[in-house]
Amino acid sequence: MKILGIGNAIVDVICKIDDDFLIQNNLTKSTMKLVDEKEFKLLLSNLKIEKTIAGGSVANSIVGLSQLNNKVSFIGKVNDDKLGNEYEKSLTDEKVDYCYNKKKENIPTGTCLILITPDSERTMCTFLGIAGNIIPDDIDENSIKESELVFLEGYLWDEGMPKKAFDKALGLAKQSAMSLSDKFCVERHKKSFYDLVKNKLDIIFANEQEIMELIDAKSFDDVIEFGKKLNKTLVITRSDKGSIAIRGPKVVECEGQKNLKIVDLTGAGDLFASGFLHGFINKTSIEENLQKGTEMASQIIQKIGARLN
Repeated sequence: MKILGIGNAIVDVICKIDDDFLIQNNLTKSTMKLVDEKEFKLLLSNLKIEKTIAGGSVANSIVGLSQLNNKVSFIGKVNDDKLGNEYEKSLTDEKVDYCYNKKKENIPTGTCLILITPDSERTMCTFLGIAGNIIPDDIDENSIKESELVFLEGYLWDEGMPKKAFDKALGLAKQSAMSLSDKFCVERHKKSFYDLVKNKLDIIFANEQEIMELIDAKSFDDVIEFGKKLNKTLVITRSDKGSIAIRGPKVVECEGQKNLKIVDLTGAGDLFASGFLHGFINKTSIEENLQKGTEMASQIIQKIGARLN
């Protein structure tokens, strides 16, 4: 296997809304909020569903890598219920090797409500369900040992117990990458994330907000300096300013693509990571990796959802 992803196994439920819906439900645009099952059902009762698909940030990246003809696998916890079965089928249909044995659980499969406003921004309400209850026993040791790189999801850190599963995966991995996932996620776990970035990961993906929050940067120059001293590969997306990768003293910038017909920003960061990791695992240059990431992100934001085809 080239890459094994470990992340929240979440069924995405995509709905179009107007800005008033966010205000009425006290939601902050462009962020991810964790909700319980009751709140999730209440929100959904007022919405028209556009699409449902197997999601979760790292799962989206892994499917993108599969579509680029890489041999990939994924570990994510679902219940042995209707949505859990649909989730597994959705991944195996995409030629992703699903390395988790479903069991009957007391908690249902996780679901994420993706609310798209007319400006194409997405606001997420996630009921983690069983996804957040991943434990070390759920991590298949052989799958990790057989993979060149393990890609982890910052969101998965949220629930406490998964930390041990994270540590197990990192202890066995030949190389590791992680996405910082969300600014609020970084705020909640700043100390842990900082330790991971400094001491345990080989590649770190973040957007500008997330990395500045992590290191309490006053300007983006602080981020550049931090990245140079880090001596890891730090990859930062900057919306319309493009992207940047820092590895030791080397700083590489890549412009974003212009004049795109943006319909939905869901999966932009996930597919950017697919493109970058595709280049990395196939040993192309950092410049080419950024370009491939940009190309993938540009394609995905011109369609609804986080699947290129």
